Amino acid sequence: MHEISEELKAHFLRLYSMAFTDDNFHQLELKMLYRFAEERGIPKETLDTLLLNPSSVEKSIPNDLIEKITYLYQLCEMIWADGKVDENERNNLKKYIRLFEFEEENIEELAEYLLNAVNKNIKLEEVLKQL
Repeated sequence: MHEISEELKAHFLRLYSMAFTDDNFHQLELKMLYRFAEERGIPKETLDTLLLNPSSVEKSIPNDLIEKITYLYQLCEMIWADGKVDENERNNLKKYIRLFEFEEENIEELAEYLLNAVNKNIKLEEVLKQL
C-alpha cells in the first residue's frame, strides 16, 4: 500500500465526511475526492482502503498554515461540488477551521472568504498568495 501520512489520511476522511454533510452524496464529490488523491500521487486502491477502514486513522491536523488553508480550500471545493452550500456544510467547515486552531473571531470570515473564493473560481495558488 502506498504510504501516506496520518495527517493526509485524516484530511481525506474529512473530505469524505464533508461529502455526506448535506445528506446528498453527489457523484461529483466522489470524483473530486479521487482527483485530490491522484494529484498527490495516491493510488485509487490506497484511497479505497482508507475509506473502508476509517477507524485505523489517527486524528491529525496540519501544523503548517499553507497546508491548513489548502485542506480548507479543498473542503470548500467539496462543498461546492453540487453547486450549492447548505447550512450543515457551512457549520461543518467552521468546525474544521476551529479544529485547525484558527482564532475564534476569524472563523466566520475565513469560512466565507474560502467559500467565495471557490465559488468565484479563484485558484488555490491565488488564495495562498493573499495570505
